Amino acid sequence: MTAMANRPATEPATGTVETPRQKATRYVFAVVRLALGWYFLWAFVDKTFGLGFSTPTERAWINGGHPTAGFLGNAAKGPFTGFYNGIAGAVWADTLFMVGLAAIGTALLLGIGTRVAAATGALLYVMMWTAVLPPETNPFLDDHLVNATVLVGLALYGAGDTLGLGRVWGRLPLVQRMPWLK
Repeated sequence: MTAMANRPATEPATGTVETPRQKATRYVFAVVRLALGWYFLWAFVDKTFGLGFSTPTERAWINGGHPTAGFLGNAAKGPFTGFYNGIAGAVWADTLFMVGLAAIGTALLLGIGTRVAAATGALLYVMMWTAVLPPETNPFLDDHLVNATVLVGLALYGAGDTLGLGRVWGRLPLVQRMPWLK
């Protein structure tokens, strides 16, 4: 092998030499970002069209169903029961929920606006966690909190730059002026 073949890759954004471990970490976080993005976008698609996975056809949003009614309407325990039961099935709650699922999923899949997507996704996960307090299988922790924490990590790491459009997005004048949009 030549000396050139043994050199680590150069990280394009900084010009610094990237170790194999750093490169692997970038790709692991990118795959996790893509998986969570698909998770959000799939929930939107299934609830919109009632594909029969979590939402039967007759309860699809396009058929007049209320995407928040099932989960929030059945949150019959915990300190936030009254609040969540009160908004379950409300048109404004359905609309915010569905727009949120679509926007978070799309942003994560594309690797754009990952900070905003991660923050709103983490907020949505925490709200879903509070709707089922206490969790069924653990007195405190469940997958909602774990995924919220992972989303925060993705935002802090800048996971949209690998296998995504994060670098291109970050060069836009609007994003340059308002870095929180990164």
